[in-house]
Order: sequence, then structure tokens, then C-alpha cells
Amino acid sequence: MVARQRVLPLELSQRSVGGWPADFHRWNTGLKIREVMINVSRQQVEDFHGPEDYWCLCVAWSHLGTSKSRKATVRIAYLRKNFEQDPQGTEVPLNGMIVLHCRPPEGVPVAEVEWLKNEEPLSFDDDGVNDSRGDHNLIISEARLSDSGNYTCVASNIVAKRRSATATVVVYVNGGWSSWTDWSPCNVRCGRGVQKRSRTCTNPAPLNGGAFCEGMSVQKSTCNTVCPVDGSWGEWSEWSLCSSECERQRSRECTAPEPKHGGRLCDGVALATDNCTGGLCTQNRKLLHDAKPQGVESSSDVALYSGLAAGVVTVVLLIVAVTLYRRSQSEYGVDVIDSSALTGGFQSFSFKTSRQANPLLINSSLQPDLTVSRTYTSPMCFQDSIDKELMAERSLLDPLPDLKVKGATERAEYHVMSHPQTFPRGLAPDYRGVAVGTTLGRRGKNLFAPQVSLTPSWPLHKATAVFGHAGGRLMVPNTGISLLVPHGGIAEDTTWEMYMSINQEDSSAVSEDGPEIFLSAAVMYGPPGLDLSCPIAMTIAHCAEVAADNWTIRLKRHIQDNKWEEVMSVDEESTSCYCLLEAQRCHVLLEHPGRYALVGEPLNQEAAKRLRLAVFGSPDTSNSLGFTLRVYCVDDTPHAFQEVAVGERSRGGRLLEEPKIMLFRGNTFSLQVSIQDVPQLLWSIKPFTTCQEFSFSQVWASNQRPLQCAFSLERYSHSSSQLSCKISIRQVTGEEQILQVYTSVVENEKGPVPFFTQSDCTITSQTGSRAFKIPLSIRQRISATFDTANANGKDWQLLAQKLHIDRNLCYFACQESPSSVILSLWEAQHQDSGDLDSLASALEEIGKVQSPRSATLPCSKEERDSEFTKLG
Repeated sequence: MVARQRVLPLELSQRSVGGWPADFHRWNTGLKIREVMINVSRQQVEDFHGPEDYWCLCVAWSHLGTSKSRKATVRIAYLRKNFEQDPQGTEVPLNGMIVLHCRPPEGVPVAEVEWLKNEEPLSFDDDGVNDSRGDHNLIISEARLSDSGNYTCVASNIVAKRRSATATVVVYVNGGWSSWTDWSPCNVRCGRGVQKRSRTCTNPAPLNGGAFCEGMSVQKSTCNTVCPVDGSWGEWSEWSLCSSECERQRSRECTAPEPKHGGRLCDGVALATDNCTGGLCTQNRKLLHDAKPQGVESSSDVALYSGLAAGVVTVVLLIVAVTLYRRSQSEYGVDVIDSSALTGGFQSFSFKTSRQANPLLINSSLQPDLTVSRTYTSPMCFQDSIDKELMAERSLLDPLPDLKVKGATERAEYHVMSHPQTFPRGLAPDYRGVAVGTTLGRRGKNLFAPQVSLTPSWPLHKATAVFGHAGGRLMVPNTGISLLVPHGGIAEDTTWEMYMSINQEDSSAVSEDGPEIFLSAAVMYGPPGLDLSCPIAMTIAHCAEVAADNWTIRLKRHIQDNKWEEVMSVDEESTSCYCLLEAQRCHVLLEHPGRYALVGEPLNQEAAKRLRLAVFGSPDTSNSLGFTLRVYCVDDTPHAFQEVAVGERSRGGRLLEEPKIMLFRGNTFSLQVSIQDVPQLLWSIKPFTTCQEFSFSQVWASNQRPLQCAFSLERYSHSSSQLSCKISIRQVTGEEQILQVYTSVVENEKGPVPFFTQSDCTITSQTGSRAFKIPLSIRQRISATFDTANANGKDWQLLAQKLHIDRNLCYFACQESPSSVILSLWEAQHQDSGDLDSLASALEEIGKVQSPRSATLPCSKEERDSEFTKLG
């Protein structure tokens, strides 16, 4: 008898638990077989034997004997919930190795492990994907971008299936530099400049959080461009002998100098031919008087000389007649409107504006371009121009006094020769012996008594010069401040020592409780007793954004006890003074010396002032590895920025990026300055200084005083000689500007960088005709023409309209010579450009006007003086 066991969790003897025997015969042997089946639950096993393993066997017996089966070991199957080791997320570079560890939970039978990628079974047939079956780790030998994803380890047996925590794998790409571009052309046409080359972080570009390229994206290098030399003609050779053709020749060569380096060839002809007989050459190449009989010779000579004498007399009489006729028939006495007057005084000029290169940023060594006309390179920087001699004959210009004028705080000398009789009576022809502060007048007498000086307690800039009847211009270099004294404003045989100074003012002194702020520096001119017959023109730079009507701008005058009184609003009519407001400066016509300033009251939060932003750098003197970046935020006026430049020059700082302009609005939000993109592997920055902040009131009421913040950096080794970073300057909820810094911090790699090359002006004054764009003869003719109204209405009002001076005309009506004052204002407007074409065009347009103008603007000097007196 054979017993077959299928499910037997308990040891059995003669009875069964829940089963019945079944008999059958084996088909091939006929052996009788009894099969016993028994079903046992897990609970029954645990109740009888507990959780431990056990074994059982089957026993069969008969009258022939007893038989036992083999032992059957029975265990309880299970699978625990927690993995012994979950796979961990990782970031690996492209082509790197990915290793994810997985130790499944304990179980019986031992769990089988599979991997899921993004919830899809992972195939191990792919190249580079391996599964270490012994420890269930997932290994990818060369990571690809497609291997990025979420990986899960799944363990399962007959009991359950468990999932591990998801591991995120990121395959990133570190950025790589592209090849350098070719060096750019030198940024200057002539002399020393800068050239650049660049590269991009695109080989490959950073991906999936890969590191940005280390190093500099831009390299700068100094370059020297050979200056082109334009050719010039040498001297003419001697005339050749008269040839058989009755001609003589001479030649010249383009060798003084020869054109080099792309310079222009000489203009004109190299060979000149002339008739050496005065045109008296016959067909047979003999002179005409040689071919005539002797009797004809004497009679022809008499007729020739008689005809020449009669012609000369006729021409002279014709010229005199035409001149007398023009004087008697001219409507204006002197006709300056037609083209003949313009050709008499105005010549064709081409004033070209120089490229706005920043002399602080590079060491400019540009050679002058002699092929172009006179170039004015910066505001209030006058050159000793000889071009004025071309605009009018020398006899039309007044002689200038022989002066040597020297500013009190600026190095400037200006010499002009003149005739001795132009000195005031009683004044020796040498001004160098006059003490500073002495004012010489008619017959050597002082024009005003000594009094308390109005010089401020801390003047920063001052210019002084002596002016006479010819007038002139006084300027504080590199500040945007100038003063124009018109010709004839000072009486003849009288001189005044005039001064002009710039002062720092406390903005709280503008208004005790109002929102007004200073928009310009406070400028004082004098002396206090100055007596002029016509107003002076003062030019003041300001920082207001006047494109939109968001400001009320006023001109104020300083009085006693540190208080300011309003002179006028620039938008209102006044007969005491005149203000012409431009985008970056204001031209003011004044008659009373004193201290003046432009103040502004914002009308809304959109009112903005311009800030000039600059970053300077210098090595840290106390640390050989240190380098300091200083960021300045100043009002956008030349005077304010020069304060920064002078300070940086004294400490050896270098301008690292072109200054930029930013609009700072009156919305009460602060200004933040932060440093970004510092190479962390090469440089460290002082903690808690990466972002600094200025309050709104500090910036809004800075009043020309520079705001500065500093960033202290330290390199890890001396081999790090380059510094590249960004400076972000932004107003909260406002505009932002970025200053890109790229510089060498090694001393011997720095070239000398002067602060002002072309724009560093030291001339503080010009006197006489050289100070004016309009020649004196033309100015007098224009004034004589337009000061008196005529039948066609071509008067000073029309002149003002054509010169775009179309408001507050009552002021000019109160002047003795309105046209002269209008021209003084035009001179102040065009002191930099020297654009005489606009004036010539205006006169040409006036000549075409046909309709008369009948409006009159009555005014009296007493009325004007009383208005100014009320201000006090």
C-alpha cells in the first residue's frame, strides 16, 4: 500500500482530520493505491506548533507491515514591510556612473527584486544598464540624459509585493566654454584703445543644474592703432622757362608728408601750367607787339593805358553808388537777413561732436585728426580756437586786453595780446601785480566798499577772472557750471574781478516742512556790488527727469540765516529773471549777484531724478590677496561725479565699467546694491555684505553728495589674477541697472588709466571775442536790426520765436536791447556745439516772413527792479 501526501501540515496516524481515503489502481502495474488529502489552515498550524518550522511524515500500515514517507518540512511564508535599504536619489554628470542600492525586506521565501523607471519596468537589455542580482543594486555604467528619472525598487514573493521609496536621478551637464572669438577691431581709429574677444558657455550649455563655466566670458586687451597720416603738398618748384608754346610749368609733390596708413591723398593738381605772355601769343608763336609795325606800337600803348584808367574810375564810381543806394533803401539800416550779410560775417563751418568715449575707462592717447573741423569734446571745456578768425575780419573784432587770468583753485592761464590803449585809464599794463580781491575801476578807484564776503564756509570749486568791456566767459571746469558776461555789460575803462563758486547745501534748508529737494548744486557769483548794464547768462546742470510734467521746478536765491527765497518758477512769467530749462541743464538770465540753486517739488510718485552709477576698484592695502569694489550712486551732474573721480584718483582707484544712468523715482522705495556671480572657487566675499541698501531719503535728498558702498573680496591664491562679477543696482519695485566688472587685480598688469584725458579741462575763463560764438560785428548788426520794430514785423519777438525762445517774452521787453539778451541766451545754449547754422537758418526764415506782427510788450526798468526787490 502506498500513501501519497499532497498537503500534510500535521503528523497523521490511523485517522485523518477532515479527509477521506480514495482508492485506485495504477494502470500499468495494477497496484492498489490509497491517496489521502488533508487541508490545514495557517491558524491551525500556529495553534498546534507556533511560528517555528516543523516537519511531518505519512505512515501507512497493513498486515504486511508499516511504511513511512520522507519528512516534509513546513514553514510559514511572509514578507516584511520595510526595506532594509532604500535607493537614494543622486545627481551624476553626463557619462558618469549611476549606482542605486536596494536591500529588500526580509521574507520567506526570499523576495524577488525588479526595478521601475517612471513606473515602467526597467529593461536590462539596454546598453550600459546592469543589475547586480547578488545584492540587487542597479548600475548604469555611462549615464545618458535619458537616464534621468524616478527609480523604484520592487520586492515580491508569494505573500506580498513591497515598493521602496522613489529615488530621483538627475543627469546634469556642466557648461563648457566655446572657442574664443577673434579679437574685435580696436575701438579707436587712432592711438591707444581697447579691443575685446568673447566666448560663450555653450560647449555644451549647462543643463539640469550643471555648473556654469568658470572663468571670464570677455577678455580685454589694450591695442595701438597706427594713426593715418594725410598727405600734404610740398613747395612748388620754380617756373620753367617759357616754351615755344608760350607756356611755363611748375610742379609739386605730395611728400610733406606722404600719405601713410590709409591717410588721404593730397587734393589738387601736381602740375600747374601758365601762359607766360599774358595771352598775347600769335599763331606763329610770336608775341603780338613783335608782329606789329613800330607806328602802331605807340598808339596802341596809349589806348591801352587810357582804357585801363577809365575802367578803374568807372568801377569805383559804381561801387560808391551801390553802397549809397543800399544805405538809403534798406528797411533796417543794415540788412542782416539776406544772404549778403551772412556771407559777410558767417562762414560755413562744420562742428563735429566727438565720440562719447569715457576717458576714465581707458588710457586714451588719441592723436588729433587734422582732417576734420574743430571738435568740442566736453561741456564748458573751451579750446584756443583760431576758427573764429574765419567768421569775421580781424578788424571787426575788438582787441582784447593783455590779461593773465588765473583761477583761485584751478590751474588755468589764458594770454591774449592787445593794444596798450585798451587798458582802463590809470591801470598799469600788467595785471599780475594786482592782489586777489582788489577791484580796479575808473581812474583806479574801487567800485564798491569792503564788506563781509559771501564766500561759503566750505567752497568746493571756485573760478576767478578779470573782465572788462569786451565781456567773456567764466567756468568751473568739469562741473557743467558757467557764466557768460555779454560784450558791453561792463562799462568802458572799467574792470571787475568776478568769481563763481559751487557749494554743498543741506537739503533740509530748502524748506522747513515741504517736499522740495535740491536738483542742482548751489552756485554763487559775484562780487556783491557788481554793476552791469545787461543780464549775465548762468548755466547750471541739474539731475531732474523733465521729460514728463512730474515736477515743479523753481529757482531760489540764498538769503540770511541759511534760508532760501523763491525767485521764480520755471513755468511762470517773470520780469526779474529768465529760466530756460533743458533736459540736463538750465540757463538763467540774472542781474543781481548771489547764490542760486534749482529746487524741485515732486507732483506725484512718478517724479524721478537721474542717478549716475559707477564702480571703482583697487587692491586692499592691508591684505595682499584682497580687492575692494566701491559702488557710487550720485546725482547725474558733472560736478557730483567729479567729486567721486577726484576722490578715487587720490586713493588709486580705477573705473571698471562705463557709468550708467538710472531713474530713481519718488515712490518712497529704497535702493539696493548687490554683488552677483562672484567665482566661488576663486574668490570669497566678506559675509553679510553681498547686498547693501540705501534708504529712500538718503538717495532722494543726497544733494550732489555721493553715496558709496563697498564690497571686500579676497582671492584664495595669488594665481587668481582676474575678477569677473556683476553689480546690480535697483530701486525696489523700480528700475534696475547692471554694471559688469571684468578686471585684472595684479598691479603689474594694470596700465595707467588717467581720470580725465580729453575732458579734464583746466581753463577757467575766456575774455573778449574768443568767448563768443557769434562775432561782435554780426551781433551788433543783428541787434541794430531787430531791436526796432519795422513795417514787416521783423523784430526781436520774431527772432526769439525762430530761435525757439517763445515764452516769458515780457522779460526781454524790459531790456534795453532785447535782441542782444536773446543772443546771450543763445550763446549759453550753444557754448558746447558751436552750431552757427541754427542761427543762420533762423535769420533766413525771418527773411521769408511777410505778415506783420503787431503785439507789443511794454515794460519799464523801474517795474522790473521793483519786482526783484519784493523777493527780498
